[in-house]
Amino acid sequence: MVFSSYSFLFLFLPITLALYYLMPKRNLKNLVLFGCSLVFYSWGEPVYIVLMLVSILNDYSMSRLIDINHKKKRMGRAKLFLIISFAVNLGLLGFFKYYGFAVENINQVFNLKLIAHQLPLPIGISFYTFQTMSYTIDVYRGKTKVQKNLLTLSTYVALFPQLIAGPIVRYIDIEHELEHRTESLQLFSQGTRRFILGLAKKVLIANPMGFLADSIYGGQISEHSSLILWLAALGFTLQIYFDFSGYSDMAIGLGKMFGFNFLENFNYPYISKSITDFWRRWHISLTTWFRDYLYIPLGGNRVSRLKWLRNILIVWFVTGLWHGASWNYIIWGLYYFVILLFEKFLIGGLLKKMPKIFAHIYTLFIVVIGWVIFRIEDFAVLKEVLYRMFSFQPIDMASVLLKYQSILYTLPYIIIGIIASMPIIPKVEKWLENKSSGFKLVFDCYVFALLGITIV
Repeated sequence: MVFSSYSFLFLFLPITLALYYLMPKRNLKNLVLFGCSLVFYSWGEPVYIVLMLVSILNDYSMSRLIDINHKKKRMGRAKLFLIISFAVNLGLLGFFKYYGFAVENINQVFNLKLIAHQLPLPIGISFYTFQTMSYTIDVYRGKTKVQKNLLTLSTYVALFPQLIAGPIVRYIDIEHELEHRTESLQLFSQGTRRFILGLAKKVLIANPMGFLADSIYGGQISEHSSLILWLAALGFTLQIYFDFSGYSDMAIGLGKMFGFNFLENFNYPYISKSITDFWRRWHISLTTWFRDYLYIPLGGNRVSRLKWLRNILIVWFVTGLWHGASWNYIIWGLYYFVILLFEKFLIGGLLKKMPKIFAHIYTLFIVVIGWVIFRIEDFAVLKEVLYRMFSFQPIDMASVLLKYQSILYTLPYIIIGIIASMPIIPKVEKWLENKSSGFKLVFDCYVFALLGITIV
C-alpha cells in the first residue's frame, strides 16, 4: 500500500484515524497504531510480518539483556548481546535483500551455477532494520533507557508513516512522544497540510517526471540524441527528489496527525553549492545515521590519514549498497567518495571563493551524472547513455516533435519541479502571512485544491 493510493486515502487512513482518536488511553492508542501498522505492512506480502516481529522481539530482548548486564557491570556480556542483535538484524536484511546479488556474483567469479531464488523484498526492511539497530546501540551506549513495554517498542518499529520510505526515525528522538505525546487540532491541521504538500509532490511532479525518464530509458538508447538523454537525466533528477521528499513530507504530516514530531529529512538539496553541502541536505536521517553509527565508531577523522580514508570509503560503499543490491548503487556510492575527496583536497577552497552560480552549476552537474549512474543498472546501457550524453549529436527538432509527442506534455512539469525544488514557495508563503492572514487563507485554500487535483 502506498500513501497516494485510493485504498490508503479513502479506506486505511480514515479508519485508522477514527479508531485512534476513539481510544481514551495512550496504551490503547499505541495498540491501534501497532495493529493498523501491521495491516498496512501486510497489504502486499502478509508473510513478511513475521520478519518484522522477529526484528522487534530480537531487539526488545537483546536490549533488556544489555541493560541487565550494564547494571551488573558485565560489559563483555552486554557487548555480546549487542553483537547478537546485529547478527539477527543484518542477517535478515542481508538474506532478503542481498542473497540473490551475492549468489549471482559468486557464480560469475567462480564459474558456478548456484541457484538464486528471487525473493520479494520485504517492504521497508532497510528502514526498520536501521531503526531497531539504532535503538539497541543507544541502549548499549547509555544514551537512552531500555524500553520495558513491548507494545511501546513495537509501535515505534512498525509505525506505518515512516515505514516504506523514511525518514529513519530514531527511538531517542520520539522516546517521550511514544508514551506522553499530546494530540491537538493545530498539530493535526499542520500534519494534514504537510501530507497534502507531500502528496502533491509525489503525484503532480514525481510521477510525470518518472514517466519522462522511463519513456526515454525504456527504449533503444541508440535512437536518442544527447539532448533527449540529458532531458531524461533531468527528469529522473526531479523524480527521485520529489518522490523521496514527497514521501518524507507525507510521513512527517502523518506523524503530526498522531502527535509525533519527526525530524526533517530534506533541506532543498538542489540549491547546494558543493557536494559536501548536498549531502548535508539530502536524506538527512540516513547520512546522520551513517555518521553516528558507522563513521564515528570507526574512528571518524580522529585517526591517521590512511584510516580516515578507509573510514570514508567504507561509509560510501555501504551507503551505495544500502540503496540496492546492484553494482550500479555501489559505483554510485564510490563515485561520491571520489568526488568528496576531490573537494576536500583540491577544490574545496576554490568552491568557496568562486561566484555562487558557478559552484551551484558544478554541484548540479555532479548530482545529475550521479543520478544517471543510480538509475541504470545495466553497465552496457549506462556506458552508452553516458557516451551519448557527452557526444552531442545534432538533433532534428521536427523529428523530436514527431517522435516524442508522448513526453512533450511533461515539459511544464519540469519548470514546476525546478521552481518547487528551491525555497521560493515557503518564502512567498511567509511573505503572505506577514501581509495578511487573508492572503494566508487563500494560500491554504490553494494547497487544499492541490489535494483535489491529486485525487482526480
